[in-house]
Amino acid sequence: MGIRQLHPHLVNQIAAGEVIERPASVVKELAENALDAGATRIDVQVAAGGAESIRIADDGGGIALDELALAIAPHATSKIQNAEDLAAIHTLGFRGEALASIASVSRLLLTSRPANEATGGVIRAEGDRIDAPEPAGCAAGTVAEVRNLFFNTPARRKFMRTAATEIGHINETLTRLAMAHPSVGFKLTHNDRVTFDLPPDQSPSQRCIAQLGRGVAEAVLEFDANEHGIQLWGLAGQPAIARATAKQQYIYVNRRPVRDKRINHALREAYRGLMEHDKQPVIVLFVDLDAAEVDVNVHPAKAEVRFTDANRVHGIVLAAIRQRLLGADLTPTVKLPPNQLQLRPSESDAQSTFTMSPGDAPAPRASAPAAEPSGSAAEPHTDSDAVHAFVDYFRKMNPRQKGFIYQRVRQEMGEQTDAPGATDVDAPPLTESVRSTNQPILQVHDSYLVTQDEHGIVIVDQHALHERVMFQRLHDRITGQGKLESQRLLTPVTLEASSRRLDVLDQIGSLLAQLGIEAAPIGPMSIGIHAFPTLLFDRGVEPGAFLSDLLDRAEQQDFEPSAEAALHEVLDMMSCRAAVKAGDPLSDAELTELLRKRDDTERASSCPHGRPTTVRLSIRDLEKHFNRT
Repeated sequence: MGIRQLHPHLVNQIAAGEVIERPASVVKELAENALDAGATRIDVQVAAGGAESIRIADDGGGIALDELALAIAPHATSKIQNAEDLAAIHTLGFRGEALASIASVSRLLLTSRPANEATGGVIRAEGDRIDAPEPAGCAAGTVAEVRNLFFNTPARRKFMRTAATEIGHINETLTRLAMAHPSVGFKLTHNDRVTFDLPPDQSPSQRCIAQLGRGVAEAVLEFDANEHGIQLWGLAGQPAIARATAKQQYIYVNRRPVRDKRINHALREAYRGLMEHDKQPVIVLFVDLDAAEVDVNVHPAKAEVRFTDANRVHGIVLAAIRQRLLGADLTPTVKLPPNQLQLRPSESDAQSTFTMSPGDAPAPRASAPAAEPSGSAAEPHTDSDAVHAFVDYFRKMNPRQKGFIYQRVRQEMGEQTDAPGATDVDAPPLTESVRSTNQPILQVHDSYLVTQDEHGIVIVDQHALHERVMFQRLHDRITGQGKLESQRLLTPVTLEASSRRLDVLDQIGSLLAQLGIEAAPIGPMSIGIHAFPTLLFDRGVEPGAFLSDLLDRAEQQDFEPSAEAALHEVLDMMSCRAAVKAGDPLSDAELTELLRKRDDTERASSCPHGRPTTVRLSIRDLEKHFNRT
């Protein structure tokens, strides 16, 4: 078969295959054109998920009658003139193929008028047929109507999903554009029903919170930075509202919604240890820099960018978000449903006491959980575990003890209380160290600590908190001294090893040295441990079981020993083994010391694995459940 040049219409359809994937792609291209034209309002009307029709009206600069035919010609644009313009793109669109691609796979009607023109114009295109433009009376701006998308490419049309799915993609596309342009009004209507209507001239935070949802308004932290010509602004969601997917991550470079691996890595590092590994933070991030420092022409849909200095961008993003998170109180507040707990008479007590409503919660545990074996993984505890454990403990108190707890919380808030029968005589015994701080501390089921702060009752998972404290202690020692202190063993601890495990031992030798572990092959299939970290040894961690698990993890994950992420992962493992366990009884002095360390430890709101260490029951919720509001 001989070589021949493709028909222009076929070229446009091929381009459409790269640019126009679904109705949302049409909305994106036309809305970006409107933004580039200086629109202050963009009205999008969609029928049947966009398969039937898409109409986008704007009040932007408009297109003159004598340029309408050129506007839908391939590779025709007013946004760049030469190669120098391509090296510093300042507009969302620039390739000039969007309208031509849309026209090649739909029935397009384009009506437009510049504000300084008395008469506008209209042009129709259907597949490879383009009519001559005609004069038309119309408002200033542009209206693009797209009907029967993919009518002439059935193979593409059959891949379209349901109307609900397609309108979902359109909604997400417009949301991302609207968040980046708070000064522009956006309206989306589907099948004559308004989906959202955003007024113009909103502030960035107003626009972003309106789209994220009012429910997260109190759980996002505003941050900004300006360094080396790179300006950042954004909203960082607290770990408590982390999601299962990255759907609520909005990343922009020069107001263009993008995906970027380096920025995503910076986000993961900023949240490392603050939430569970399979969760994704809620984040809005705007990165603004010189257009010449970023290449936006690396993806057909302009969804990816390439930075001249990606490491610098990565470092600034990481530092700004990490600093904001470190400076915030990330303790989640537990919101009890109104019907979760009820004040009602107990069968054994005529006075009102806390009781569980049938079916609302699991039955109380008969006894405290057994201490975990040395070297085993800690049992994860959820927020509801802590709440139910506290409620279980609370409901077993007599009314005077309950009155004391309520009174002490109110006194700490600086308020008067009239709780009946609540006197210091009824107070549980406290050590002098705790009494001197006026902070009552209870250990519930040898697993949770219950105390108070100015906001209400604080419930702490003792294992998770001590794990974070131990992690910080280990990390600080390695950072300051280069390695952990180790203790030589009188006789080596041996463990069996395969040839693969011996190879892994050799690969992670530098990491083991940092940890204070001295281990070497003994014979062809054994490993001897000659020294072990003092801190772990003192906490009763068994050297053989620990090193065996570490070698297994290194073999499975194949991590780079010199990488900081590998060090953090191993310190996570060490701190988990060394921390007190659920079921370990603690003395009053130990309880006080653990809570004191909470105040001195970075990221104390979560353990190194990202699970919360602390939850709070607010004084407002307490008052509701005591019928005081």
